[in-house]
Amino acid sequence: MDVKTGIIYSSVDGQTLKICNRLRDEFLQNNQNVELFSINDFNGDISNYDKLIIGASIRYGVHNEGIIDFVKTNKIQLDSIKTAFFSVNLVARKPEKSTPSTNPYVIKFFKTIDWAPTVVEVFAGKLDYKKYPFFDRIMIQFIMWMTKGPTDSSTKIEYTNWDKVADFGKQLTKL
Repeated sequence: MDVKTGIIYSSVDGQTLKICNRLRDEFLQNNQNVELFSINDFNGDISNYDKLIIGASIRYGVHNEGIIDFVKTNKIQLDSIKTAFFSVNLVARKPEKSTPSTNPYVIKFFKTIDWAPTVVEVFAGKLDYKKYPFFDRIMIQFIMWMTKGPTDSSTKIEYTNWDKVADFGKQLTKL
């Protein structure tokens, strides 16, 4: 039997998509069937997949509403297959907030949604002030100031731990 995996994501600035592409590559390197979709482009049937991975970034403290609606609408089907969820956020740049059980956004997400994926992970995102529209840049600088992060408007730091992403990808191929 050929296992079929779907990856669905929401990405504001592209880092979640970059992580999804790395996960997809892991499946392809293991000769596994995988398809990648933006939450806005997915109109497939979950029953076509043996595994479904959902990745979502944070903006202003919440995951994408489309991801939340998708999970709520498809909970019964999601519960019938192997699933994974990962969050991408800048708070995860801090080691003490870089696990699903310590990351406030992941904790909040699962308190507000009735779903228990097979595997959960969290990754630090990328900070690139020059890429943000004016309002977003000001808000993110304020949030970073409050959380003792870099606020210089020329800052560009990729916090994503790619070894952690690779390990997660290997784990997912074995689900």
